[in-house]
This record gives sequence, structure tokens and C-alpha cells, in this order.
Amino acid sequence: MTAFSQPFPAVSRLAEGLVRVLAPNPSMMTGPGTNTYLFGQREVAVVDPGPALPEHLDAIEAAAGGPIRWILVTHTHPDHSPAAFELARRTGAELLGQPAPLGPHQDASFAPTRVLEDGDVLSTGEFQLHAVHTPGHASNHLCFLHAETRWVVTGDHVIEGSTVVIDPPDGNMRAYLESLEKLKALNCDALLPGHGEKIDEPLRVIEWIIAHRLEREALVFAAVAENPGLDSHQLVPHVYTDVPASLYALAERSLTAHLGKLLEDGRVVREDSGWRSA
Repeated sequence: MTAFSQPFPAVSRLAEGLVRVLAPNPSMMTGPGTNTYLFGQREVAVVDPGPALPEHLDAIEAAAGGPIRWILVTHTHPDHSPAAFELARRTGAELLGQPAPLGPHQDASFAPTRVLEDGDVLSTGEFQLHAVHTPGHASNHLCFLHAETRWVVTGDHVIEGSTVVIDPPDGNMRAYLESLEKLKALNCDALLPGHGEKIDEPLRVIEWIIAHRLEREALVFAAVAENPGLDSHQLVPHVYTDVPASLYALAERSLTAHLGKLLEDGRVVREDSGWRSA
């Protein structure tokens, strides 16, 4: 896989009635920034309004070809949903998504007026957006299938050129892998990630992520078997030999998720001193 693509225009027309607005929040975790997607021309649905930055809110409203009627959120992490409250205040739009779970790194300000469940559809005279519940990166994560193009807005479930952190307890590796299989079964034509460019080979990318996660799981199991009694912090250098030490804290979060799945599978056990194979 490649790294994130080079920065692209702040506003891009991807198809008829589909515009992407890039939030000005680039970072190691967000790549070029958070992608906000606008569907429709006569009436507009905004997906993932992003961080609550005044200049980004202004850009969303400027890019909308018509009145903003709906605001949808893939999940309530701080780079995806905080602007929803202010954008709804400005426009009177309806908020759609799932409430924030308890825990850190969640946007508790997001209070949907319509809670979306798996299979729910936002249907307008111009387009349909089908909600697909994809827990794993976040327990309340939704993807949205645009019926007219068969493109899927993936939030942080799949991003361009990189893998996402699975951070327990809200992040769950088993759920993430199952959700990837669910996304694969949609047989969509492209992915619109929360970070990075449009992905035109969805099947290849999804299969690569699944294979990568399973390879990493095998490395975690081998490290536990070869080094019984180590805790997650001590296991990181044995598993993430391809990662600089400066990223070990992030790596430990996903390693903990892998350990959780191996524990559920009955392949490892947790003791006071650390982990060992079952």
C-alpha cells in the first residue's frame, strides 16, 4: 500500500451532485485532512462535516448547490462530527447517525435527531444513502452506500493508503474484520474515504487490509508464544519491527485489539504478569 496521496483541491466535484470539501486539519492521523462529502443539488446531504472550524463550515455552505437538509455522521471521533452541531444551527438541517459511546476521544456534542441503524435509508428525489453499520474502528461507525453510483462513504473504516488504529475498548478487532467482510459483500464500485483520495479498486484494498490484519495477528501470537509473561507495552517491539519507536504508543493500541481477539479465540490467556499462549 502507498502513503496518503499528495494534497488535492480543497473543493472537488467527484460526480454529478457529489462534491468533496477537504477540512484544513492535516496531521499524522488525518493525512491531508478530513473529507466532507455533499450529495444532491436541489437539497443537500452533508456527510461528516468534520472539525468545528469556522472556515470549514463556511466552505461547506459555499460548496452546497442547494439548501442543506441533512447532516450524516459516520462516527463521533473529533475529526469527523464536531461541526455537525454548528452546521445544524446555521441551516436547520436534520442530524442523522448514532450517538457517541461513552469513553475518551468521543464527540459528546453530537445528538442525532434520527438514529440510523443498519439498513436504514435516506431517500430524496435525487439520491439514496443506505446506512451500513460497520463497528470496529468505533462501535457506532456507519458507512453510507450511495445507490446511484454504488460508491461507499467509508469514514475511518477504510482510508486511502494506510490502515486505521483500532483502539479498545470501543475499538474491536473482531468486529472490524467482520465489518470489512460486510463491506466487501456490498460489491461497490468505489470507496470515498474519510481521509485521502477516492479508492477505485475497493475489492483489492479491502482484501489487502484483511490480509494485513491477519498477518499482524499471527505476529502478535508468535510474539506471545516466544515471550510469555510480557505485557502489551513490552510486546510492541517484538511485533512492530517495521514501525519507528516514536509510533509505539499508537501501535500498542492496535496490538491490544489483536490480543483481545486472540483472547476471545481462546489462543492466549492474560495473567497478572502479562500474556501467554493458551
